[in-house]
Amino acid sequence: MKVTVIGAGNMGSAFVKQLTRAGHQVSVAARNGSKAAQLAAANPGATAVDLANSAADADVVVLATGYADAVGALQALGNLHGKVVIDITNPLTADYMGLTLGHSSSAAEEIAKAVPGAEVVKGFNTLFAQVLGEGADFGNGQKATVFVASDSERAKQTATTLAESMGFLVVDAGGLKNARYLEPLAGLNIYLGYGAGLGTAIAPTWIHKG
Repeated sequence: MKVTVIGAGNMGSAFVKQLTRAGHQVSVAARNGSKAAQLAAANPGATAVDLANSAADADVVVLATGYADAVGALQALGNLHGKVVIDITNPLTADYMGLTLGHSSSAAEEIAKAVPGAEVVKGFNTLFAQVLGEGADFGNGQKATVFVASDSERAKQTATTLAESMGFLVVDAGGLKNARYLEPLAGLNIYLGYGAGLGTAIAPTWIHKG
């Protein structure tokens, strides 16, 4: 799959690492072009590209920026009509211990409004960069879960295929409005990791019988 990763921070770096390992054709773009170039150079098979039109040939765009930078980054890409965009952002407060959106909207829904025509799917937002970078396997038969929510079945299937190719389990979390549940779940995970001192080698999952 041709994947454009927007962002060269911790999450963007983890995505590029795992996607190239899984055999995908990866392009990475960021506001800091030299940072994108360094990330691409560290992951054979990845290519650094400029933000403008970097998604033109992509099958999917992974939005790996902070929420505050998300809309600007996507709009810099140019025409996204019909493009699958995986939104991994969380609308965090400055201290990372709260959310700035909730109940009546979500980061994913606001992003979708700002880039009409794109097929936005929430996903990967409940994973720490450490978990994504080190891989889905937690040992003892345990694997980390990626929750996906979208109004586009094609976007959900694309995100699911991508996540499974990297070894993650996937749970279909319904329509895009259910990002209103997934983003607080990420907030709880962040609190447990940092506020409660459990560290970043944790991830929420769902268990079921039968």
